Amino acid sequence: MQQPNRALPAAPVGPEPSPRRPHRFTSRLARAGLAVLLAAGGLVAAQATGAQAVVGAQAVPAQAAANPYERGPAPTNASIEASRGSYAVSTTTVSSLSVSGFGGGTVYYPTSTSDGTFGAVVISPGYTAYQSSISWLGPRLASQGFVVFTIDTLTTLDQPDSRGRQLLAALDYLTQSSSVRTRIDSSRLGVMGHSMGGGGTLEAAKSRPSLQAAIPLTGWNLDTTWPEIKTPTLIVGADGDTIAPVATHSEPFYASLPSTLDKAYLELRGATHFTPNSSNTTIAKYSISWLKRFIDNDTRYEQFLCPLPQASLTIAEYRGNCPHTS
Repeated sequence: MQQPNRALPAAPVGPEPSPRRPHRFTSRLARAGLAVLLAAGGLVAAQATGAQAVVGAQAVPAQAAANPYERGPAPTNASIEASRGSYAVSTTTVSSLSVSGFGGGTVYYPTSTSDGTFGAVVISPGYTAYQSSISWLGPRLASQGFVVFTIDTLTTLDQPDSRGRQLLAALDYLTQSSSVRTRIDSSRLGVMGHSMGGGGTLEAAKSRPSLQAAIPLTGWNLDTTWPEIKTPTLIVGADGDTIAPVATHSEPFYASLPSTLDKAYLELRGATHFTPNSSNTTIAKYSISWLKRFIDNDTRYEQFLCPLPQASLTIAEYRGNCPHTS
């Protein structure tokens, strides 16, 4: 694991008021390849980089044949820092009266169905907050090629363990009962959350190892050790957080994750506990890259995560292990 990139030490302010699983991409790829062979009756493999694989009478880009989960054009810094990606986005509202186990919410999804199914992400707000506090992430992530569900919790006072269960209940609803379920690949799922929702994100990942990605945003949880987690996890902290100071929350969370896990720690510079409640390019850039890399197995996004990002005007510190192997 590489050493931290830190230009200035983080300054926490005030007191607080196992081996990684084998990744499923190989087996999914094998199944996808078998399906293609059965459907097309044969496959002529591309012989050179950038060539095409021919499936029946249809030419398919070699890269797409190698990874059927890639969505959208090749990424650039500009494309992942933009307020919107390449997909037009539609929304649907889910009433709390129509679901159980969580408090309803809003689903953001790519309008087009021409690219097939998408990975999905459920996002929880924090203590005393509603989905409106994290709603900016909905269209921003969905326009990059994900189905995104920002939820309300059963009560605004729910603790992290409850929020973790609610994230999983929302994922189950999204993939099994929602009006967009046919747009989702139920094997490609992730969770995010702010504050106690971030603590709930860790709880959800611990409870469901099959999740492909987890991103706690200035997470709060009295449990600071997470050696059981097997989901690739990006911890996001803030150097000016006085509610969940990085020294007692985000940093111990990260340090306790298994060393064999694909993991990273991003500490925002000049930020507070509530920075994730407003549109933020740094959060979006690295969240998109993490979700693409681990939910979609899209190695085109590895360039934004490895080599480790350097300290900057918006990044106080970034730690992680590179290259990623999942």
